[in-house]
Amino acid sequence: MGSSALLLILLMSFIHSGLNQCAEVKPVVKVTPDQRVFREETVTLTCDLQGGGNIQWTYRWFKDENPYYTTTAEFSFTAQVSHSGKYSCRGERSHSQTDISAAVTLTVSDSPTSTLTVTPDRSVFTGETVNLKCVIETYRYWIWRNYQRDDWRDWTHEWRYEWYKGSSKLQKSECHTVTRDTLSIVEAVTSDQGQYWCRGLRDGRPNSSQSSSVVSLSVKDSPTSTLTVTPDRSVFTGETVNLKCVIETYSDWTWRNYQRDDRRYWTHEWRYEWYKGSSMLQASERHTVNRDTLSIVGAVTSDQGQYWCRGLRDGRPNSSHLSSAVSLSVKDKPKPNLTVKPQSSVFTGDTVTLSCDVGQSTGWTFLWRKDSNRESIDHSTKTISSVRVSDGGTYQCRAERGKYYTELSDTIKITVRERPKPVVRVQPDVRVFRGETVTLTCDIQETGVWRYNWYKDYYSRRQVQIYYTAGQDKSYIITSVDWSHAGVYSCRGTQTKAPQYSEISDRVMLTVSDKPKPNLTVKPQSSVFTGDTVTLSCDVGQSTGWTFLWRKDSNRESIDHSTKTISSVRVSDGGTYQCRAERGKYYTEISDTIKITVRERPKPVVRVQPDVRVFRGETVTLTCDIQETGVWRYNWYKDYYSRRQVQIYYSAGQDKSYIITSVDWSHAGVYSCRGTQTKAPQYSEISDRVMLTVSGLKPKPELTSDPAGAALTGNTVTLTCRMDPSTGYWDFYWYKHTLNPETEKTQTNSYRLKIDSVSDGGQYWCRAGRGKPVYYTNYSDALWVNVTVSPKAVLTVRPDERVFRGETVTLRCDIKWGGDTEWTYRWGREGTNNFNTNSANRCTKQECGTSGVNKWKHREAVSLCSTQELNISSVKYIHSGKYTCTGLINTQISQRSDAVTLTVSDEAQAAVRVSPQPWLTEGESVTLICEVSGSSTGWTFSWFRDHDHRSDSSRGAGGSYTLSPAALQHTGVYTCRAERGRPAYYTRHSSTQPLWVTGVSSSVSLVINPSRSQHFSSDSLSLSCEDQSNSAGWTVRRYTDKDTKTCSNQTGSACVIESLSTSDTGVYWCQSESGEKRHPQNITVHDGEVILVSSVDPVIEGETLTLHCLHRSTNSSILSADFYKDGSLVQNQTTGEMSITTVSKSHEGFYYCKTERGQSLHSWISVRVSRSGQISVFNILGFLLAACPYLLATVVLLYKCYRARVSSAEDQSQYAVTEEEN
Repeated sequence: MGSSALLLILLMSFIHSGLNQCAEVKPVVKVTPDQRVFREETVTLTCDLQGGGNIQWTYRWFKDENPYYTTTAEFSFTAQVSHSGKYSCRGERSHSQTDISAAVTLTVSDSPTSTLTVTPDRSVFTGETVNLKCVIETYRYWIWRNYQRDDWRDWTHEWRYEWYKGSSKLQKSECHTVTRDTLSIVEAVTSDQGQYWCRGLRDGRPNSSQSSSVVSLSVKDSPTSTLTVTPDRSVFTGETVNLKCVIETYSDWTWRNYQRDDRRYWTHEWRYEWYKGSSMLQASERHTVNRDTLSIVGAVTSDQGQYWCRGLRDGRPNSSHLSSAVSLSVKDKPKPNLTVKPQSSVFTGDTVTLSCDVGQSTGWTFLWRKDSNRESIDHSTKTISSVRVSDGGTYQCRAERGKYYTELSDTIKITVRERPKPVVRVQPDVRVFRGETVTLTCDIQETGVWRYNWYKDYYSRRQVQIYYTAGQDKSYIITSVDWSHAGVYSCRGTQTKAPQYSEISDRVMLTVSDKPKPNLTVKPQSSVFTGDTVTLSCDVGQSTGWTFLWRKDSNRESIDHSTKTISSVRVSDGGTYQCRAERGKYYTEISDTIKITVRERPKPVVRVQPDVRVFRGETVTLTCDIQETGVWRYNWYKDYYSRRQVQIYYSAGQDKSYIITSVDWSHAGVYSCRGTQTKAPQYSEISDRVMLTVSGLKPKPELTSDPAGAALTGNTVTLTCRMDPSTGYWDFYWYKHTLNPETEKTQTNSYRLKIDSVSDGGQYWCRAGRGKPVYYTNYSDALWVNVTVSPKAVLTVRPDERVFRGETVTLRCDIKWGGDTEWTYRWGREGTNNFNTNSANRCTKQECGTSGVNKWKHREAVSLCSTQELNISSVKYIHSGKYTCTGLINTQISQRSDAVTLTVSDEAQAAVRVSPQPWLTEGESVTLICEVSGSSTGWTFSWFRDHDHRSDSSRGAGGSYTLSPAALQHTGVYTCRAERGRPAYYTRHSSTQPLWVTGVSSSVSLVINPSRSQHFSSDSLSLSCEDQSNSAGWTVRRYTDKDTKTCSNQTGSACVIESLSTSDTGVYWCQSESGEKRHPQNITVHDGEVILVSSVDPVIEGETLTLHCLHRSTNSSILSADFYKDGSLVQNQTTGEMSITTVSKSHEGFYYCKTERGQSLHSWISVRVSRSGQISVFNILGFLLAACPYLLATVVLLYKCYRARVSSAEDQSQYAVTEEEN
């Protein structure tokens, strides 16, 4: 109880003590800077606990007796009018607090206002200067607004200004200059765009103004200017330099700044200023200005410097950006620096690059010269890939720009040697066995310090890995070979000095294998074009020492390397190939067959439609025609002259045509094309170049006619619409009488006008056109065609239209024509459709129609004759035919003559006949008539008796030879022939015509035994001449169809024929030594079974005629026989005999008999007038008829003549018999 009381006392004492301490602490509110402040000033309120010691207090603030948010002893804020009020505070700790301090009144007055103005505008353009001006409220207005009193005072000079962009305060700089209350942004850029505001500061209070309202400044980019220099920024003294100031288009500028597309053109609104360094350039003699281009003519070193430009215009933006400065250097005439990489001494196959360096300037064309050859155009870098020995030589270069040339460079000499290829030699052989020592030697024939690398089992140059490095020892020795050493070996040499490496040797296979079969391969493929290179490889593996045998088709084997390369293959190189290898006497098997197909490398043909010479506005189609199948892609080249500089002008893909729809000057040039394929063979040749010429003036054709003078009806006038041949192919449109519509359209420039009548004359025009749509030329001038009626040719023939082989024939063409123009002539022959009007090879000799070895050659020769007369000197069968002629005046042809048929017969044959009969009595008259068979015009005749020419042939004028009166010496065999023309043409002699003249009384008779006119062959016949006074001196003669001769078995005046034959048929007579002929008789020998028997003597009219039908075997009359006269049955007798009593003229005719055993010959039965001593003409006719059956026709004629002669009533008839073989 006591201790509790004690604790209570102590606690109360402690509480009392604390309360006394809080009551002693006095809070005081302090205000900094003053209890009267201005907006935006910083005010600090402090709660000072006087007597509070070092005790940890917390603080509570009151504004206008209301709690305030802070608990710190001191806090600050930026004064605003809302902060005005009474502030007090107190201190507090865990169980006690101080009294509240005395309140302090804080008054916040409004600061002076600030206004920010912008000139020229809140939206400006890059490059413009912007002025921001900060205007602070006047003291008088500020006093009135805050204190409601009027107090005038100028405090403008007391203010300092602060400028802000966003939240960043701006500092003075080269771009931001400040002049008291104005901030200038010099040459605004887009980064100057943003929110700007300002305020004022002063030493006195209020020490700052209010912040101005924010002003948004928009900076749009000005149009850009670009300065270009041609030919280059680095030029040389004397060159002309063009500086061009290009200002951004309005459309691009609006899009870039405002993201809208506004189509407007402001190029003409700009003026241009040119600067060099800081100096503005003025136009002068050397500085010429053409709107946007400044030209420096004949540059000198003083023209070197920095150039720039800009554009000015009246509206805003009133200027463009300044262009970037362009540095122009002007140097003395340069001399190119010619260098070579990697070095000037190289091996074949290396790549050598020659560089012609003119410095940093551009726009040059480089001219290269090798040795003394002409310059060629190439790039500044001339690369020779896979160099050859022929590429070695001295090289120089120079450059050309416009018409300005540099100096020639120094000379560089390129030396090209064949790249050495090592040869791997293997001892003892490439095919070895385990445990042997093998030496592989890398043999390089090129001098130098070589280091040798060996490669094993490599098959790709991209994967070459060194197997063994032998240093400078060329041999690699394997002391005890095993399976691991088998493989493919090759080597290469390297040097430290360039050229650095040899080729890799051919691979050598070190192996043990069975008998190999070569693997025959072909590269690049088995189907190639001519000119390609084909490599056939006969691979026996990697072993060496082989000799390779090649076989093509079925040819013998030839020796070659394992690789057979056919460079620039020909079609003849195609075929089947095989190979095999030989080493010593060991042969491999024959490889499989490979067939090589070689086709001609196609060369495209550029075809141009409508032509290579065209006119502006035409549609031109260039076609690249490749006759080889394949999927081709077509490339076009324009204006190339060097294969090393082939640049594709236009790629048409798989379309072989390149169409220019509206050609203009820029399309003119030289075009060629080439086809390419993705798979081999990959390319065609380049076509021949075709020059496309574009002309501006529309052409006008010239219209002419052939002939130029009057045209004849029936002819054709050729109108020619002449275009310049170089303009190519056109279609032609023809107009008659009027220009619309056209009469006809042709694809050639000639129009054949058939002149049928005079009305076909008149006025004609033409014009040309081509393409789709049609491009037309101008119309030609009008041409008049005058027409005259054509005359008709008349053809005559000498000597006749019917001629004989060997005669001379003259054909003459006459034309009745009133004019004095000389005609030329054309001849036609049946079988030639047209006259040959071609003047080439024209024959002007009259004999030209004779030429020609056959009828076709003759027709051609005739068609080439141009003379008025056509002579055929020795006419032949081939000359037969219908001939026509026509006349020509220039190319106009008369009407063709009527056709004349020339008939050529075999050689002319004269034929003789007698009138009235060949048998006559001395004192009578007889006429021999000579005729030419088939012709009667122009002949003269010659007569022959017993082969002697008669000198009295004049008797034969007109073809008749008359003997009046006839005498005994006129007896004989007569012939005739005819002739005509100059030179004379002779017919063949006529057949013989016997003429027998008998005396009035004759004492000599020819006695025939047996006495009949028909006899069997093989029978005997006796003939004798009997004279009443003396038979001596007379012989038997005969005349057959062959000749006249004496009887073969003549004994005195008698003749005996032991065995007759048909050749004995003829006329027999008695002839004296003086040549007198007496008593002719006809004997006929028949080799048949039956003959007709009649008396050989004349039968007098009124007597009885008896005929017998006699058979050979019995030599007696046949019991049964039929008798015929003139082919009609007369009698049928069983006795074999027919008798006619009291014969009259009506009984004359041909008689024969017919039995079952055969038929006799025909005999002519003639009735003759009784006359003492007269020889019966029918008796003679019987002889002739039996002698020659083909005289039957002649006998008939003689018979008719005889009937005419003996028709008078006073003549007495006699009988005569003439025989004829059936």
